[in-house]
Amino acid sequence: MRASEPAAPGSDEEAALVALRSGGAVGLPTDTVYGLAVLPALPDALEELFALKGRPEAVAVAVLVADASQALALAADPDGGLGRLAEAFWPGPLTVVARRAAGVDYPLGGDPASIGLRCPDDALVRRLAASLGPLAVTSANLHGEPPITDAGVLRRTFPGIVVVDGGVRDGQPSTVVSLLDALPEVLREGPIGARALSEALSGDGARS
Repeated sequence: MRASEPAAPGSDEEAALVALRSGGAVGLPTDTVYGLAVLPALPDALEELFALKGRPEAVAVAVLVADASQALALAADPDGGLGRLAEAFWPGPLTVVARRAAGVDYPLGGDPASIGLRCPDDALVRRLAASLGPLAVTSANLHGEPPITDAGVLRRTFPGIVVVDGGVRDGQPSTVVSLLDALPEVLREGPIGARALSEALSGDGARS
């Protein structure tokens, strides 16, 4: 199914669309591991997500987007760093923590002035975000437990939620880089190294 095509009636993807629109959490395969997703524009949905996972609200949830333009609508990017990183590494395993744009008040937990953004290399997640808006997504596991990599385990761990089966997803968690201060800071090591990030931010690492 191409990114522009609608979900087939009766499909797991259609069930996920319905559940997300109604404020429910869904289990989704991503390009790294399985995630639990809700629509952050629905505050009650985020409350459900924190409760479902047993996650303290001091730990922020990231937002997955369909493309760079959707991310740039959510974040302040005064020096263009987010845009350069998006051009170089999205879709892909890079989460960028940036200042929120004015008026973006999703209750994501953690610092209310910042937002973690990623465009995953997974067509399903990007289709959902393009159709519904940005998705608040956290790894599919109970807080403190290892990430879930199999749809069957996900269903048993979180019975009652819609789960889209994407097979085994056991990729390395994304690199996380913060643009909150004058100098970028790598908050979590991942598939994209510090040198590549530095080159992209300087304008030398964009994709050809």
